[in-house]
Amino acid sequence: MKHVSVLAIPFIALALWPAAASAQQDGLDAQQTTGRQVFAQSCGVCHLQPVMNARTYGPSLSRETAGGNAEVIRGIISDGTPRMPAFKHYLDRPQIDAIIAYLKTVQPAAPPTTPR
Repeated sequence: MKHVSVLAIPFIALALWPAAASAQQDGLDAQQTTGRQVFAQSCGVCHLQPVMNARTYGPSLSRETAGGNAEVIRGIISDGTPRMPAFKHYLDRPQIDAIIAYLKTVQPAAPPTTPR
């Protein structure tokens, strides 16, 4: 049985390599990569467009959200707003910090252009 697990190690490493390489290629550190994952799982349903030209419930978020103020962003995520639920009982402090670190890497969305 040990031979099977030893033989599987290269395959497991090979399977994990693209994810690690992708994180390095996009320039995100470990905290930002975690933040991107938590953001996609917890915030993406409202703040990410599922398809081109689809509407979202919440605004697009970026490094300019809340003027880039980490404490304001943390408060919004933790306590919610009248239109957004609070996540203080769902996400812990390191997860919220990771989301904030990730958002600092996100460029603001280009304003939509109107056809003439």
